[in-house]
Amino acid sequence: MKACIFGASGYTGAELVKILHKHPKFELVNCYVSEGSADKNKRISDLHAFLDLSCNHILQGVGEADLAEIATQHDAIFLALPHEVSHHWAAKLLNTNTLNTNTKVFDLSGAYRISDLAVFENAYAFPNAYPTLADKAVYGLAEWNYEAISNAQLVAVPGCYPTASLTALKPIVDSAFLADNCIPVINATSGVSGAGRKASMTTSFYEVSLCAYGVLNHRHMPEIEEHARTQVIFTPHLGAFKRGILATTTMFLKEGISETDVANAYTNAYARSNIVRLRNSWPKVDEVANTPYCDVYWKFDPTKRCLVVCTAIDNLLKGAASQAVQCANLAFNLPDDAGLL
Repeated sequence: MKACIFGASGYTGAELVKILHKHPKFELVNCYVSEGSADKNKRISDLHAFLDLSCNHILQGVGEADLAEIATQHDAIFLALPHEVSHHWAAKLLNTNTLNTNTKVFDLSGAYRISDLAVFENAYAFPNAYPTLADKAVYGLAEWNYEAISNAQLVAVPGCYPTASLTALKPIVDSAFLADNCIPVINATSGVSGAGRKASMTTSFYEVSLCAYGVLNHRHMPEIEEHARTQVIFTPHLGAFKRGILATTTMFLKEGISETDVANAYTNAYARSNIVRLRNSWPKVDEVANTPYCDVYWKFDPTKRCLVVCTAIDNLLKGAASQAVQCANLAFNLPDDAGLL
């Protein structure tokens, strides 16, 4: 399958390049940046030295006028673009009037992750102009939407914080184990690469000190709540490290739920996955950095009815690029871990 990447010069885009360059079933044909990008016409391996020198794709500048032709030339299109741009460009690529193209789009922005358009507009501060397309978009939490992703034309790849959080939450919520009136509490810390490649004082290593931000109004909270089907209290933190997310989720369970019930819930939920690893000790960011894995460990106090679950991912991989490729694998009838492990 022929693939291309929009926004290839960013951190996530470069990780997509690395994966697709060596993927056994996808051919990375083109790497795009915006027409005004300072990276236009540069070789991607010159920009990101961790890429193999044989990965010599030239970053081509493109605009909206180029989208129709690009859609006819590729099977898999990955959008690592700002939310507002992906919102329009995904629609143009798929031709929302008929959706008659065979092209499949994997959008790594937040443009199509939230189905309630009023909630979306409140979170992202602009309205979704394509409600028909928004209704057709499939949420790409790979381990939970295998079948829907395999039939999708547009996959909304989950955010990094939601991926870590939902992996912990869904086995418990879907098993109806949550105590009545329990609102799970999620505290998560991300490395600075989550803010993107553009230089900023707030993400400069000299300026960063462990701190909370976006408290009670982070745009990932409604995404987590929709796909977990429960309210949550989500507090993100910025840490002084490059990449990775550690999320700690605290929940109270119903009377009668045992440690064995919890163990079975996680084992059954992820029995099919080679990506989600149920560990025997508390996960560490360093153990998942530069990998596509999500590591999970939990502890249950039957007296307090309290369950604490830790999940760790690489925010640029399982939280973005490798999960997008997982979704592409499923959409083209491949094993979901093809080209990743």
